[in-house]
Amino acid sequence: MMGTAFRNRLIPHVTMTLPTNTSPSADDQTSSTAFTLYDLHSHTTASDGYLTPEALVARAVDMRVGVLAITDHDSTEGLARAAQAIADQQLPLHLVNGVEISTLWENHEIHIVGLGIDPAHPAMVALLKVQADLRQQRAQEMGRRLAKARIEGAWEGALRLADGGAVTRAHFARFLVEFGAADNIAQVFKKYLAKGKTGYVPPQWCTIEQAIDAIHQSGGQAVVAHPGRYDLSTKWLKRLLAFFAEQGGDAMEVAQCQQAPNERAQLAAYARDYHLLASQGSDFHQPCSWIELGRKLWLPAGVEPVWQHWPVAGKQPEIEPV
Repeated sequence: MMGTAFRNRLIPHVTMTLPTNTSPSADDQTSSTAFTLYDLHSHTTASDGYLTPEALVARAVDMRVGVLAITDHDSTEGLARAAQAIADQQLPLHLVNGVEISTLWENHEIHIVGLGIDPAHPAMVALLKVQADLRQQRAQEMGRRLAKARIEGAWEGALRLADGGAVTRAHFARFLVEFGAADNIAQVFKKYLAKGKTGYVPPQWCTIEQAIDAIHQSGGQAVVAHPGRYDLSTKWLKRLLAFFAEQGGDAMEVAQCQQAPNERAQLAAYARDYHLLASQGSDFHQPCSWIELGRKLWLPAGVEPVWQHWPVAGKQPEIEPV
């Protein structure tokens, strides 16, 4: 069965009121027709984002996003705070409970987004507890390896920067810039944190099947995150999508802020080929000039949106493939 198990499932874990007639920004390359803007991939300080859940939902409203999914890495800790902020401030925003689960497939780290999950479901709670333990063990080993390279205090520094959230390589990168080991984040990864470098520790995540199962048990839809960003040849990307669909996966991200020419159209073709629903998201982590909430998010014609049967489904701009 190719990704159809949850095709017609309604997503119950959504909060607040749908905004009326949200207008697209100049970046959206659309007509002036009113529509609901969906951004289904974003991060907060609960993982490696720079904004608190409260600040993220406020920014989403400023950016005219109507439906926002918060998808922190292996964590749902930011969801309740975001929902509370929306309720307290009566923000015109739907919040979709999400998570981005780290998995291993054929020695590649592949991220699976869960949309519309129940964060309190025992299956999800159990999986994320295991993931959190694995993440902490990996981070502590990174700290030990960096200490051997005469970079002391990296674990403690990353822990401080995480400020109670999940410790990720991004926190180590920020500490190493602060420490003076590199000038910027990209340089840190190149010198210390990329595969084969001093601070790199191979991950030990759950499988794709385990992620899909926990997402489905908790009432959600499983989505391959940013499929164009993995270091995979076309042949291997097709294998990944075929495997994901065969395991009952529901959707794949087709649209993001930054994509190579024709990448969106190609990913849309893959979604059709493997009978997967299409999702979109900025993968927002922090305010910057090249990635913004809701920016340039639209789906090519001919794909079925992941939100099509959601209770909050609203009109999207109709864009023909490039």
